This record gives sequence, C-alpha cells and structure tokens, in this order.
Amino acid sequence: MSFLSSMNISASAMTAQRLRLDVASENIANIDTTRTEAGGPYQRKMVVLESRNENNFRKIMMNAAGISRQQSTGGVRVSQIVEDTSPLKSVYNPEHPDADENGYVQMPNVDLLKETVDSMSAYRSYEANITAFNAIKMMASKALEIGK
Repeated sequence: MSFLSSMNISASAMTAQRLRLDVASENIANIDTTRTEAGGPYQRKMVVLESRNENNFRKIMMNAAGISRQQSTGGVRVSQIVEDTSPLKSVYNPEHPDADENGYVQMPNVDLLKETVDSMSAYRSYEANITAFNAIKMMASKALEIGK
C-alpha cells in the first residue's frame, strides 16, 4: 500500500466523520422543531457508513507480482443518511400551537444524550485519523530524507 493510498483512506474517514458531526449538530438544532416543510415534527437523522474497500485476493496478488498497477481503493464512504423510525415523543402542552385536541404535542425523536455521544465518537474518530494522517506524512518525509 502506498503512502498516498494510506492518506486517501484517512482523508475519506475524516470526511465521513465530519458529516456525522454535521448530522448530529442538525439533530440537536432541531430538538424542539414540531413543524417541518414536510409537515409534522422533525425526524432524527442517522449516517450510514460503508467500506470503500474493493480489494480482493486476486487484485492484491496481481499488484504484488507487478502484473497490474491499478490503485486499490480503501477507506469509508457515506452510503446514505436515513431518518430514525423510532416513535416520536408526546409532551403535554395544551398552549402549544401544534397541540392536538387532548393537549399533546408530537416532539422530535431526538435524544440529546445520544447526539452528544455520537458527536464525541465522531470527534474521536476524526482525531485518530488526523494522527494517522500526520504519521503517514512523517514517514514519507523520513523516507525522502533517507533517499538523499
């Protein structure tokens, strides 16, 4: 695996984790949104990640033997952003403009604790990939110095 491939893998992970942070921020920002453009309360969103690894044994062996020079890809990508289908929260607030005839308001299914934990997880993953990226840069720099 080349230095550039390793850097691309870390960069793809940082991009995916940044999107996870953006989605968690959007969820927190809409924690009290009871009316959206689609009608009804805001639905929590979640990021689905998948591997971009398209390596198979044959490709790896051909690259090792020098028969094929195709760059093998790796890393992670966002496959989709889905809405959480968990039930909405009913809160009794008869003065709210979106309250039903019994005085209950359907609130978003966003849990601040879940969003905080997801944000922390994404941040830690982002940090870890920055560390890996910097280590790869340092190794490449050292390798170029030795070659002089």
